[in-house]
Amino acid sequence: MSRRLKNAQLHTLDIDTDSATPLHQQLFLALRQAILDGRLKPDTRLPSSRSLAADLKVSRNTVLNAYDQLMAEGYLVSRIGAGSYVSDQLPDDLLQRKGSGSVSGTPKRDIYLSRMAMPFKGKSLQRQYRGLPFSPGLPALEEFPFEDWARLLARHWRRPKREFLVDNPVGGAQILREAIATHLGQTRAVRCHAGQVIVLSGSQQAIHLVVRAFAEPGDAIWMEEPGYPGIRDAIIAAGAAPISVAVDDEGFSLERARKIAPDARLACISPSHQYPLGQTMSLSRRLELLQWAKDNSRFILEDDYDSEYRYAGRPLSSLQGLDDDNRVLYVGTMSKVMFSGLRVGYMVVPEDLVDVFLALRRTIDSHSPAAPEAALADFISEGYLASHIRRMRLLYEQRQLCLLRLLEEKLGGILDVSPQESGMHIVAFLPKSIPDREVEKAAAEQGMLVRALSGFYNLPTDQNGLILGFAGTAEKEMPQLVDKLARIIYSKAE
Repeated sequence: MSRRLKNAQLHTLDIDTDSATPLHQQLFLALRQAILDGRLKPDTRLPSSRSLAADLKVSRNTVLNAYDQLMAEGYLVSRIGAGSYVSDQLPDDLLQRKGSGSVSGTPKRDIYLSRMAMPFKGKSLQRQYRGLPFSPGLPALEEFPFEDWARLLARHWRRPKREFLVDNPVGGAQILREAIATHLGQTRAVRCHAGQVIVLSGSQQAIHLVVRAFAEPGDAIWMEEPGYPGIRDAIIAAGAAPISVAVDDEGFSLERARKIAPDARLACISPSHQYPLGQTMSLSRRLELLQWAKDNSRFILEDDYDSEYRYAGRPLSSLQGLDDDNRVLYVGTMSKVMFSGLRVGYMVVPEDLVDVFLALRRTIDSHSPAAPEAALADFISEGYLASHIRRMRLLYEQRQLCLLRLLEEKLGGILDVSPQESGMHIVAFLPKSIPDREVEKAAAEQGMLVRALSGFYNLPTDQNGLILGFAGTAEKEMPQLVDKLARIIYSKAE
């Protein structure tokens, strides 16, 4: 039941006795809004607590509690022997604020932003629902061994060691660093020891740290074209200049890069599986880039985001494993082999830079969660991770073949698509008459996350296609999903 106040100054206010919100809180909010709206002017005397309680037919304590909160927050002042008054110290712009109490928007205003922040002003971050079908980089979450993972977590939470309940080392739990170093040595031919491994909250944090370590504002940094948008954002956020270097069938070209920006401070590349086109950087170009870094005292960021999944031939060695002058900073993630919600990435840095990167990491956050890292260390060292990757490699190969077959059946005359030797997505090229961004938007409206290839280019391009993830989409779901995608594409072709 709603009760309206009878006092002339407060007759527009009411409280609801049937509401789940406590009465004193309702009264506080109603009086506060009356002050903010200007219905209760500065220096206005409020009714006594007894009078207002009688008016509302509530206990005096209800009114006293509301008055106390208003006074504590500065809306009311108490004058001894005279009662409670609306404060005259409230700013004019606060008193003129209108509305229901919820802020629906911020008025336009001039704000000074740094050179690093200014490029992001007005840039809307579209939420990507990575759990949707065809999401690139989405693993088969339903196939993850959660029972084993839960048991390992319970092992460390049931009787946690003291070291896992206080500050974790800045570089991550020692047992996890050791497990990652061993795993990378066995699977990616990375040459490192545990002290060179730094555990982070995702690979994006690693990219930010590398750029911050080597780039002064205005410095040129090479990146692949097309390339991972997170690298470009990290470069811009550091105030540096991203230099887009077009890739070809052999991947990143040093010759092309030096013509564009010969004094670049850093090269950011994905040599084992270029993102998003999928090429593998040729050996001659890898060695050439390593020699450039050695001769010019430069460094290379190697983004090795999903190379665990290779379907043809032997797994490729990392660029870091070929480096004989400690010029490569290797970046990896657990998001593709486990799940992105785990928020674990890592980097391997040269020995003489470990202290630098640990200090840089400390400026962002002092450490990551310890107990989950201990469980992850067991997950790796006891063979669960390797077993899971082997099973997923076979599953993903079948899912890719299924998707390719369906695309050929439904869209063979429109899409140009080839199988990928590794990774978790394929690229399907569209005719120029069918804008890929329009297909991306229409697919999202129908619950599918396909990415427009043109969106990964920083420079103007006539490339037009779709990036389709297959790893996280079950084969039984693919026929109806491809049917939906085909209807969208054919509708755009009309």
